[in-house]
Amino acid sequence: MGFGDEIMATGMARGASERGRRIAFGDGKRIIFGPWSEPMFRHNPNIARPGDERSPDIEWIAHHKGHRLYNSVSPDRKRWIWNMDFRPAPGELFFDESERTFAQAVGSDFILIEPNVPRQKSVAPNKDWGVAKYQEVADRMLAHGHRVFQFGHGRDRLAGVGVIHTPDMRLALSVLSRTSLYIGPEGGLHHGAAAVGIPAVVLFGGFIPPQVTGYPTHTNFTGGAAACGSLYECAHCRAAMAAITVEQVCEAAQAHLATKVAA
Repeated sequence: MGFGDEIMATGMARGASERGRRIAFGDGKRIIFGPWSEPMFRHNPNIARPGDERSPDIEWIAHHKGHRLYNSVSPDRKRWIWNMDFRPAPGELFFDESERTFAQAVGSDFILIEPNVPRQKSVAPNKDWGVAKYQEVADRMLAHGHRVFQFGHGRDRLAGVGVIHTPDMRLALSVLSRTSLYIGPEGGLHHGAAAVGIPAVVLFGGFIPPQVTGYPTHTNFTGGAAACGSLYECAHCRAAMAAITVEQVCEAAQAHLATKVAA
């Protein structure tokens, strides 16, 4: 998953420092950081770093690149098998002053829509709701007077929305913390939204079950499909995404926004 895995890890580590402990993500002997670990764990007092293996305050959790608690690969290596007993706790991110200043300069109280999926991954087609549907959602939100933005990466650009360029994921998440709502696919940004306390409408489709990587504070759409976990493009996942309507997403978005205003 990438950044999402590490954001979930921060949820597993939440509160450790208050107990005088730090969480070591690894195999019980070696702390294992992947390419996205350091950015997501930066400034986090709950997490031990490589080299801390002999420290007396660490507790081990076997969640690391190549071994995740929420899934395992099938014997034929064609799909993920989901651990239906796993539930994520919202993550925790510690922004520094420069990151907070960057986000403040962007502004606040806008909707962030993410139409892009990670095209480099074989599962990307199974998470793709389609840029045309995202465009219609954006158009309807704009028509209701909402400010709408997207990040400036990926090939899919929406007409009529603002574009926010962020040099890295931490800055993107600091911006996300100032939004009113996230709308987009299951992935790093939906985990980030949960970590920074932002409501979300998440397009899960038929790839991964929201019971496993979703959050009860978000609205999670599956299109009525059971999750197949296919590592390759599949008709089942395409049909699940097709079953999620623009009307459903817009109604959920307006409900979250109305709740936020009432609060």
